[in-house]
Amino acid sequence: MKISFHGAVSEVTGSAHLIELDSGYRILLDCGLFQGGEDVSKQNREWGFDPASIDCVIMSHAHIDHIGRLPKLVKDGFDGVVYSTPATRSLALIMLLDSAKIQQYDAEYESRKTGKKIEPLYDTDDVYETLSRFITISYDRWHRISQQLAILFTDAGHILGSAAVTLKIHEQGREKMIGFTGDIGRPERPILRDPQPMPQVELLICESTYGNRKHEAGRDQYKKLYSVIQKTCVENKGRLIIPAFSLGRTQEIVFLLDKMENAGELPKIPVYVDSPLSVNATRIFRLHPECYDQKLKDYIEFDPDPFGFNGLNYITAVDESKAINQHKGPCIIISSSGMANAGRVRHHIANSVSDPKNTILIVGYCAPGTTGAHLRSQPRSVTLFGQTHNIKASIEVMDSFSAHADLNELLDFLEHQKKKLRKIFLVHGSKSVKEDFSRTLIENGYINVIIPEEGKEYDH
Repeated sequence: MKISFHGAVSEVTGSAHLIELDSGYRILLDCGLFQGGEDVSKQNREWGFDPASIDCVIMSHAHIDHIGRLPKLVKDGFDGVVYSTPATRSLALIMLLDSAKIQQYDAEYESRKTGKKIEPLYDTDDVYETLSRFITISYDRWHRISQQLAILFTDAGHILGSAAVTLKIHEQGREKMIGFTGDIGRPERPILRDPQPMPQVELLICESTYGNRKHEAGRDQYKKLYSVIQKTCVENKGRLIIPAFSLGRTQEIVFLLDKMENAGELPKIPVYVDSPLSVNATRIFRLHPECYDQKLKDYIEFDPDPFGFNGLNYITAVDESKAINQHKGPCIIISSSGMANAGRVRHHIANSVSDPKNTILIVGYCAPGTTGAHLRSQPRSVTLFGQTHNIKASIEVMDSFSAHADLNELLDFLEHQKKKLRKIFLVHGSKSVKEDFSRTLIENGYINVIIPEEGKEYDH
């Protein structure tokens, strides 16, 4: 068996990990877009392998940095099957269609800028062809692909439908257990179940996004969010702008606001969810209660719609989005993207960032080079749409909303693997984070902790 890594090696995004069995059968774990860096356009157009040689793709979850290049894989010759959970398949439809529109827009922009015809990575036809390849598998059920290979999804607790992947492989006269964590979620998060233990494996491909830091306590986020709303919208009578990923983060924030509304603590101000993708994702959340934790199941006994309340407005039309900026009073605007590197939220930031009454609230990881990462650094100015704006609004950060496990949560997730685990590959993290996490793992008794190189093959 050979393993090679073709994304999320020196960065967080672009997840793509290739396993080739001794029989020649090739498995691709994830197929994500690169995001945030200077060379992402080139990275997203190149493969370190022949797409036509891949026999199957196994998707951990539907975030675009894990699923976003799948239509290009199909476009470039992949003719196999894609395996995922049912909720990931549902979300893949809206995520990939939205991505296709962005690819088309970016290609048209680059064509105008360079004077050369630039083709998009893929279009909506490629997306629909890709979706026809999916086979869905529920959590905790072994699915046999062949006599040599079976796969199991366990709930990773990261986003709706997210899964850690376990492969049971028969070769060289023995059974090998190989694991891929995907993105590990956090315990005690709203809406979703806690991450579930994987079967014990001998080799693990492990994410390390926050492998050298600890998050704010999640139990305090209700109070912190309430405090930011009170200061911004009640005391200052300003706008609260929240760049939030359409998938997961937006639904968590809306759910907390729903709880505030039911408790009589939410100010009587308009709340806007301004993102067509967020609206569609929320509809899909309502269709997959099998992913809910027990607390949410209990909550919907008295509030059947945890993602809707008086004063909440879901915005899809462009004209409605533009009209929000004409609103003069206090309000809350939740809009994508979470890294503020694209989408309608950039317009809302541009219209709000120079007013000291307002607040920009960053609620999660922002890749280097994105507007969100720039704002997290508390700069004096920000450039949007070619215009530089002096920053007078407050910039707040709440990392408790992160859907990624922190250092202690990663160690807790891995604890029961110690008995059998013989090799760990660290992916999905910056170089410094992986180095720090590697040292911590070794200090905690793990052996053969490897930081892989891009494209290099490793035998097992």
